[in-house]
This record gives sequence, structure tokens and C-alpha cells, in this order.
Amino acid sequence: MPTMIPFSVLDLAPIIEGGNAALAFHNALDLARNAEALGYRRYWMAEHHSMPGVASSATAVALGFVAGGTEKIRIGAGGIMLPNHAPLVIAEQFGTLESLYPARVDLGLGRAPGTDHGAAYALRRNLASDERQFPRDVVELMNYFQPSEPQRVRAIPGEGLDIPIWILGSSTFGAQLAAMLGLPYAFASHFAPQQLEEALYVYRAGFKPSRQLDRPYVMLGFNVFAADSDEEGEYLATSMQQAFVNLRSGRPSPLPPPINGYKETLPVPHRAMLEQVMSCSAIGAATSVAAQIDAFVQRTSADELMITSQIFDHGARLRSFEIAARSMLR
Repeated sequence: MPTMIPFSVLDLAPIIEGGNAALAFHNALDLARNAEALGYRRYWMAEHHSMPGVASSATAVALGFVAGGTEKIRIGAGGIMLPNHAPLVIAEQFGTLESLYPARVDLGLGRAPGTDHGAAYALRRNLASDERQFPRDVVELMNYFQPSEPQRVRAIPGEGLDIPIWILGSSTFGAQLAAMLGLPYAFASHFAPQQLEEALYVYRAGFKPSRQLDRPYVMLGFNVFAADSDEEGEYLATSMQQAFVNLRSGRPSPLPPPINGYKETLPVPHRAMLEQVMSCSAIGAATSVAAQIDAFVQRTSADELMITSQIFDHGARLRSFEIAARSMLR
């Protein structure tokens, strides 16, 4: 019997070969509207910089566009890479979103730069910061949402607003921090699954209840490439496979069109890398996808899945999210 849990969308607003950012944003809004109609709980966007295939670098701005074109789906960051920013600025940005779209905004925080060292330097990020800085920044940001205290810097808007904070991670570091602060935890298993089991154990075992959350809550990233046949699903997945190989080879690119038999053209090390990176994925027709989702949820005891589908053709991408939703709701 399948386990019914909430399901959400993670969107990188992919810029496809031959497309541009404007097309990516309009496709993002169309995806969010469809996701809302299909019963997805959240629509999140991720912060990346200096990547030709990702349009969501100004994450709060892009989320405002999506929120304005939807009615009830929660919108949020999955995530904001906090070392790139002053916590006060993020509090103001997401305080603005929450003021405009009340009770719909989530704020996920990560400690990776979401880019390379050159772009990180261009963001005026302190490249010498140590691991202690991220927890301090998270606490500072959370404090900006608290009611005003005398002689304190204030986030206006932001102060006094109830904006759920999430910790994002792909290692035990984020798991420990989320557990210590009593926050929900989102793990990037859709592209960095290596420490998934260990991080889940660390988070659940060390969780301390907080004002925001009384028990551990885990959302896991999960790739879905769903189609009307297993063969078509495998074909659609080759766009992400190509993009990931390009990124790891030091030549990031727009999202390329799919190629039949792509993996078979790769050297063995690249194939092994893709097998590991995409181990948390469901690929194929509806029956195959449903079975793979069920197996993943049973293995991890996830409280929620955040589904991402990096598919070149927008219509095929919408179809993939539709099949995924039906698999979760059956």
C-alpha cells in the first residue's frame, strides 16, 4: 500500500538551449499554476549564480513573479545561499513576500555559495568565513522576524511575521544545525545523495523541539522523469544527464535537448558518476514511477517529497509533474 505524503516542486527555472531567461520565467509560472491545480503543496526555486542553464539567481524577485500569478500554493526558496547575503537583506526580501502573499512563504537556507569562487567573490561574499558563521547568520536572520526589541536593528518588512525557516543540506552539518534549532530539514538527495542515510539519522536522533516545530520533519529532493513509456522517460532524463556532465566537466551549459542512448556514449567514470548522482530518481511510465517513489519513501520515511524534473520540452515537463502527482495521490 503506497504511503501518502505531501509533495512539492523544486524549480531551477531552466534556460534551455535556444531559449532565454524570459522564457524560463514564463515556463516557471505555468509550471507553478499546473502544480497548484494538481495538489502540490509548495513551489520552491533555488539560488545559483553564473550558470547559463539556471534563471533563478535573483530568487526572491522570481518568487514574487510566481506568487503573483498563483493563488494558494506555498512559494519559497530551496534555497537562499545565506553566505552570499547579509541576513537583514534576506529578512527584508522575504518579509516583503510574506506581506504581499500572507501565509504562503517558506524560507529555505543553505550554506553553499551556489556558484564558483569567482562569482562568490563578485557577490562580495566573505570567502574566509568559517563553519561557525552560517549558524550565526541563521540565528541572526531568525531574530529579525521576532517582535521588536529596544535598540535593535529591525527588518521592515519582516519583523513579527511568521515565515517558516528550513535548513537545506547535503551532509550531516545541516542535519545537526536543523536538529539543534528545531527546524525542518530538506536534504538535496536529488543531486547529492551520498550522505542521505547518515544525515537523516543525525537529524532525527538529535532533534530538539522548538517554537516552530515539535517533531522532526524531513523533505527529500527527488528527480522524476515520467512519461507515457519507460523508454520516453529514459530519453527525457538525458537532458539533465548532459547538463550534469557538462557542469562537472567545468563547462556549464543551458539545458540541452535529449539524446537517445546518451549514457552509452560516456566513458565509464562519467556513467558511474551519473548512477550515483541520480540514484534518488524515478524514471519511466506511471507504473514504474509510482513503484520507485513508493520504494524511496518506504526506505527513507520521508515526511514530504520535493520533486524536480529538469526536462527540455516544457510540455513534457508538465506531463512529468502530472504523472508524479497522480502517483502520489493514488
